[in-house]
Amino acid sequence: MYTTIMKDVPKIERPREKLIKYGPGKLVETELLAILLGTGARGSGVLEVSKKIFKKFPKDALVKASVEDLKGMFGLGEAKACEIVACFELGKRLLKDKKARLYLSPKDIWESLKDIRDSKKEHFVVFYLDTNHQEIMRDIISVGTLNASLVHPREVFEPAVRHLAAQIIIAHNHPSSNLQPSDEDIEVTKRLADAGKILGIEVLDHVIVTQQHFFSLKENGMFG
Repeated sequence: MYTTIMKDVPKIERPREKLIKYGPGKLVETELLAILLGTGARGSGVLEVSKKIFKKFPKDALVKASVEDLKGMFGLGEAKACEIVACFELGKRLLKDKKARLYLSPKDIWESLKDIRDSKKEHFVVFYLDTNHQEIMRDIISVGTLNASLVHPREVFEPAVRHLAAQIIIAHNHPSSNLQPSDEDIEVTKRLADAGKILGIEVLDHVIVTQQHFFSLKENGMFG
């Protein structure tokens, strides 16, 4: 029976190299587990071992597996079994009570930006969303007066591509409490919206926030 040895796999197709180049989202479960395993067992490459484990344990069962369940299976030693169990336990604890935020209106954005609404400096923030308007991540792109040199499409869309975002919402605070967008605000918005169209990542809105109020450029017909 032919066994795939990792050195025989093209470098770009190896799980670790794929993760480094494309990010974890591009790997299937067996490849992610193969990275945890590190090495295969006698007569089986690491990817084969990973596939055998998933065949033995459905996803939900593998998450609940104990060290005793895994130890000795397909050549797994006690140390490697402990690593797998610890990895799943850490993931469960970190994700406990974590709920994806849903952004359907400018008010949702305003409520989420409590940390910057009264800041004395402008913070330009991007919300990266999936196709269901759920937050993948939020990132502060720049701090300081908003202008085209500080907010370049590259800085905005590189994380969107890396995290497989389908759409984004951009936002920033006005320390002056004046909600009216400046010419620079409108210019940056249109520039990012145009870049998003090329990449297939829609800019849903640009929301300006102050401590008490918010202003949606989309709702006021200023782009799109």
